[in-house]
Amino acid sequence: MSHLLVGLTGGIGSGKTRVSDMFAKLGVSVIDADILARDLVAPGMPALRAIEEKFGKHILDNSGMLNRRELREKVFSDPEQKHWLDNLLHPLIRQELVKQGKEAPSEYAILAVPLLVENQLNKLVDRTLVVDAEPQQQLKRVINRDDVSEEHVQSIISHQASRTERLAIADDVIDNNGELSQLQPQVQKLHEKYLKLAKISVKA
Repeated sequence: MSHLLVGLTGGIGSGKTRVSDMFAKLGVSVIDADILARDLVAPGMPALRAIEEKFGKHILDNSGMLNRRELREKVFSDPEQKHWLDNLLHPLIRQELVKQGKEAPSEYAILAVPLLVENQLNKLVDRTLVVDAEPQQQLKRVINRDDVSEEHVQSIISHQASRTERLAIADDVIDNNGELSQLQPQVQKLHEKYLKLAKISVKA
């Protein structure tokens, strides 16, 4: 059972996944909010039934899975529908994140949450870790990774919390503006720090 919950976040293209993979290789349990969100709308789940009742059968594909593109188009063009969907899914994701985090077998657990700041999920964790990259780095990485236009990436960045907002709530920061080789020592240092903090919280 883990004794410390660390919220890991960062903007698109900042390197969150790479960092969380490094923690996982050190034996740390990583609970990913995006994976949880997908699991909650799997066939047979109550959330998927609620979405189908709200939007109709065409929101599912031929195999009974959620048609994500169709849903995205519906909610992003209509703030009311997006609000309804957020109200359905966010409490479920929050509840599952904390539950799995506390039940994790490692001394501490990482909750990987892209929208940690935007959804104020930093209140659920003991520490907030921000993977930081300059906007130009984010742009370059996402364009190369996803083969999309600069305008598309800028649009995503503009809908996320700003770099300043993320850094303002950070307890710890990993600088990912340099070479990949500079990441591992930062992760290792924080790993040792979190292990110590987890032991302290057990004694407390």
